[in-house]
Amino acid sequence: MNEKQKKRLAAIQRQQALVDAAKNGKREMTPEEEAEYQTLQREVERLNTEIAAEEEAQRSLGGGTPPAPTTPPATPPAPTGGQDDGQRQIEAERTRTLNITAMCRDFGLEDEDLQRFIKDGTTEDQVRAFILEKLRTGSGPIPTGIHVTESGEDEFRRDAAEGLLLRGGVELDKPSEGAGHFAHMTLRDLAIECLERAGVADARRMSNDSLLQELFSRQYFNPTAAFPSILDNAIEKAYVQGHRTAAVTFDQWTRKGSLKDFKIHDNNYLAGPIGDFLEVPEGGELKNDKPTDAKLPTRQIKTYGKQFTLSRQAFINDDIDLVTRIPARYAAAARRTINTQCYTILMNNPPIYDGKNLFHRDHRNILTTGSGITRAAVQAMILALSTQKDEFGQAIIVRPGKIIVPAGLDFDIYTLFNSPTIHTEGNTQAVNPLYQYRDLQIIADPTINTLAGGFGNVMPWFMTANTADSGFIEVDYLNGQEVPTIRRMETPGQLGFVWDIYLDWGINVMDYRGAIKNPGVKIEDPLA
Repeated sequence: MNEKQKKRLAAIQRQQALVDAAKNGKREMTPEEEAEYQTLQREVERLNTEIAAEEEAQRSLGGGTPPAPTTPPATPPAPTGGQDDGQRQIEAERTRTLNITAMCRDFGLEDEDLQRFIKDGTTEDQVRAFILEKLRTGSGPIPTGIHVTESGEDEFRRDAAEGLLLRGGVELDKPSEGAGHFAHMTLRDLAIECLERAGVADARRMSNDSLLQELFSRQYFNPTAAFPSILDNAIEKAYVQGHRTAAVTFDQWTRKGSLKDFKIHDNNYLAGPIGDFLEVPEGGELKNDKPTDAKLPTRQIKTYGKQFTLSRQAFINDDIDLVTRIPARYAAAARRTINTQCYTILMNNPPIYDGKNLFHRDHRNILTTGSGITRAAVQAMILALSTQKDEFGQAIIVRPGKIIVPAGLDFDIYTLFNSPTIHTEGNTQAVNPLYQYRDLQIIADPTINTLAGGFGNVMPWFMTANTADSGFIEVDYLNGQEVPTIRRMETPGQLGFVWDIYLDWGINVMDYRGAIKNPGVKIEDPLA
């Protein structure tokens, strides 16, 4: 026995002495003993690696039949204290089985290896030595240079979360292979599985209330405990899916911005036109130019949010929707709220940064008479939008980009843009100048119908500029984050798990030149 092997044996014997002292006293190890035990364990693992490397080097140099690798003695398990020997043995065996199973899965060992380890009573250290030997020699199913990026516990939590989503009917692009094993589990089943993996031996015999009490206690003292973390994972995936699939249209005609805080951001002043360069005659002097300035609108964001709970009743009733469909609906509600606020600006026509209403005669962005979707109206709106001038009276290029209409008027738009000919006043056929006009995107949103009071009321429609030409309305997010944040509360005493979901945004009119309004006409109910 060389010096390293003697050191390893001495460290293991000291660990055993610490364990025996705790057992004899029918107690758990003190913090000092636990710290010493863990330090010794790290020393044992380091010596195991070095001894194994030396043995491999000796076999490589000596040739012939290599001696069997030295199997390190098993590290004594830490005591649980206060339990009878039978119960302690059951927990130790369960821990050994779970850890060996995780190691075999992580390193791709065959099922027969796993079964043999469990049946023969192989220790965790012996399994590690077996894996190390295979890695060193490149034999067996484990590839040399394997890179493990996820632990068995990480895989369990991921698979369990995706299993909840599958059971709740949430569509996943690429669910993990293990998700199907958890798709049939109730919330109670999953809670028991988590507690058993954490060493709670009698979880299956607990009542629902006892289970909840244990789960809440673990959440408070350990926020990363398995069960609440699995719920967090499932909820996050669900609300991201809900955010992505929300039926909104505001992001098609507004511009996205970002602010770093909640202060009112003053855009200062816009420098006026430089003007054309003037010819300088021979011997002449350059003329001094003093550009004027114009004030721009301010920007600010606010916080919007909701709170929801997986209550005691929901847990007992196995209401899976509260961690799958409901978070997705909350995320979609955040998007719909922004959508409604953007359309409310169009419909309510509020005063803007210059003190005048958004759509105003002085802004040259509202037609005198409302109409339905006609060639004359569309052409008039294109002309008015394209001939806007900037703050200093200079011509600017504003290309029409979108036509925004209430639900029902989009059929007239498609007819207008897809008819090669039109009827003239003399009832003759003429070429339709808007046939296949490709510069305009049609957006129909029933939010306009709702804000106008429904069928039987006058419903306006709008044309907006290409967002590259004019930032008509800008939706700012805090640091550019447009997906809601979700956070589990860690307050004790709650009869359930509580989550906050919130998002920070602000909507501001940046330039009235980016849109024009047609006051519209009354739209009758087709079912009246």
